[in-house]
Amino acid sequence: MSVIKPDDLTDKKPEKSLLSLLSRKYGRSKGKISVRHKGGGHKRRYRLVDFKMDKFDIPGMIVAIEKDPNRSGLIALVVYKDGEKRYILASEEMKKGVEIISGENVPIKKGNRTKLKNIPVGTVISNIEILEKKGGQIVRSAGSGATIMATDERMTQIKLSSGEIRLVNKECYATIGQVSNFEHNSANLGKAGKSRWLGRRPAVRGSAMNPVDHPHGGGEGRQGIGLKHPKTPWGKPALGKKTRKKVKYSDKFILKRRTKR
Repeated sequence: MSVIKPDDLTDKKPEKSLLSLLSRKYGRSKGKISVRHKGGGHKRRYRLVDFKMDKFDIPGMIVAIEKDPNRSGLIALVVYKDGEKRYILASEEMKKGVEIISGENVPIKKGNRTKLKNIPVGTVISNIEILEKKGGQIVRSAGSGATIMATDERMTQIKLSSGEIRLVNKECYATIGQVSNFEHNSANLGKAGKSRWLGRRPAVRGSAMNPVDHPHGGGEGRQGIGLKHPKTPWGKPALGKKTRKKVKYSDKFILKRRTKR
């Protein structure tokens, strides 16, 4: 087992006023399992994270960097000049005592948030809005970042970590710098119990089941799939099936599809 503890984590309890109850369905719909392998897990409280960061031109001081059990990236507790406290997504180089600010005319510094049209080409950004004033919707997981490729009269070209290049309105806001906790994926759970704490139940291979339970089941010893096109237990294609709509409103904003791994 490996445990990753980022250097800048603050040893404090979460801010009570920014906690909310978290109702979990455990992959059930009306009591029946709709998503397999979900259930159990440690009790959690939801942290109210401000993805908009819309306190424009009011400086805020970071007073704590905390681990959020509901997401892979770290979160930062910010106290603004007017006394209001908010949680925000922590980006790289954020630590206790650093001052940040959001607005249209702010310094191009990691942690600050401004409009895409004001950010230089080649800058790494995160927590990006797709629709104006809706708040960050993409590039929010640990260690992720997008790069600004170009800006024209109306749109900004950004390259996502998947390799996809897409257009976003240049009036949308983004945070400068990649999301914190980039070492998240290198952690080794070490034992089955840790996976259960995270709310993940065991996954059984279809080839280990009986024919009645799965299309891949049955046979003496270790058997191959035996099907030309592998299926899920419900007969749907399991490999290579395209799930995106053939005609989707956002197709016009995607200049290049993500690269296959």
